[in-house]
Amino acid sequence: MTDAADVRAPASPTFEDAIKRLSEIVQKLEKGDLPLEDSLKLFEEGVRLSRLSQERLDAAQKKVEQLLAVDDAGNARTKAFQTTTDDDAPFSEPSSGR
Repeated sequence: MTDAADVRAPASPTFEDAIKRLSEIVQKLEKGDLPLEDSLKLFEEGVRLSRLSQERLDAAQKKVEQLLAVDDAGNARTKAFQTTTDDDAPFSEPSSGR
């Protein structure tokens, strides 16, 4: 059985940390020398990290698409969106009360 550090589940890792941990999990699972229970725990963590990473990639793609959007006349479309350093913050448009 592996120690607790090998089957950890950080609350909300950065995208880079999630990808790094996912790579570690894949390497451990590919070795095939873990007990079934440990393999299942690592697999579950990997699925969670994969989903988290995909959600963050989708959010980044949406922001890029908004920044690169053009209208029918070829003019850049501008649309305000919230920028934040917190990867888990939900997307929301600022109010236009200026």
